[in-house]
Amino acid sequence: MDNTGGPAVVDLAAIRDVIAELDSDPKKINPLVPVDLVIDHSVRVDVAKCADALKQNMDLEFSRNKERFSFFKWASSAFNNMLVLPPGSGILHQVNLEYLSRVVFKADGVLYPDSVVGTDSHTTMINSLGVAGWGVGGIEAMAAMLGQPMSMVLPGVVGFKLTGKLQDGVTTTDLALTLTQMLRKHGVVGKFIEFFYGEGVGSIPLPARATIANMTPEYGATMGFFPVDQVALDYLRLIGRSDETVSMIEAYLRANKMFVDCNELQTGPVYSSDLELDLTTVEPSVAGPKRPHDRVPLKEMKSDWHTCLGNEVGFKGYAVPKEEHNKIVKFDFHGQPAEITHGSVVLAAVCSSTNSSNPSVMIGAGLVAKKACELGLEACSFIMGEAMG
Repeated sequence: MDNTGGPAVVDLAAIRDVIAELDSDPKKINPLVPVDLVIDHSVRVDVAKCADALKQNMDLEFSRNKERFSFFKWASSAFNNMLVLPPGSGILHQVNLEYLSRVVFKADGVLYPDSVVGTDSHTTMINSLGVAGWGVGGIEAMAAMLGQPMSMVLPGVVGFKLTGKLQDGVTTTDLALTLTQMLRKHGVVGKFIEFFYGEGVGSIPLPARATIANMTPEYGATMGFFPVDQVALDYLRLIGRSDETVSMIEAYLRANKMFVDCNELQTGPVYSSDLELDLTTVEPSVAGPKRPHDRVPLKEMKSDWHTCLGNEVGFKGYAVPKEEHNKIVKFDFHGQPAEITHGSVVLAAVCSSTNSSNPSVMIGAGLVAKKACELGLEACSFIMGEAMG
């Protein structure tokens, strides 16, 4: 990620300057492991609700960050082992999943499992493809770039059995919120979660697994890991990996007993602790009003919101006096009269990589918007969009 990965590249450039001052060859300084820098976190949404919003926002992004982008472009050709993906390539986690992931590395005639550390907490999205990885700080990333090993306390591993299948109308986001609530309650800080057994795992498509793995920081774990199974192999073909590459990955993992058939593996390995969820029990949900693990069934959203208004200030409360629950505030917005009350929408976007990682959720949002337009519904003029990673 450019926000925290950028300083690490600056450090490499600074080390080269020092080496040059010592009359040595600065080109000796390079990352010792493959480094991929995806420029995506500098983007802002200044323009919305028009056909050329993307172009206008990209133009603004380049004008604001010209110096930074010029430096990154220089770095992409100056350093070995470094790939820089330019602005507009997409959210880094999706780029990592679809384009950068190897699953099995092949270097100098040697095969070994893929792994990654990233400078963003949602790096865990790559766990959906059977790749071990999580977010680290800039100093840790810099150390890894220079070939230093990473040390950690041996984590506890929670085995999560999934049975059944999601019902029609239930989205991956509903499942992710349900899992987050369960795992928060169980207590998984510093632990690995493995979704390895039960026929329910095999029923979850790869993009849905990506959504669940992306939510790992929200449920507090270090990894939310899925196995490489037939679903993963099919996804690799879908995103353009050659049959030769997919066959190599499958052969290597089978030879090392790392390939999993979730439908056959009804009894999982021995874990530090176990959880189980019947996917047929998952229902449409929202989260909030402030934390992702405060899941609220959609059918209870209205009553829960009114309860939160009156509760004392906290994660589920605003301490609004009952006589002010229906208070309306009038104001002018760009010369036009407008009004808001408690619960009015003022910021709206499918903004997080958790949701944008899932095509079905994105298409669903688009279909809802299309239907709303057909019915003559319009968003209030003061509602703003936003972009987040």
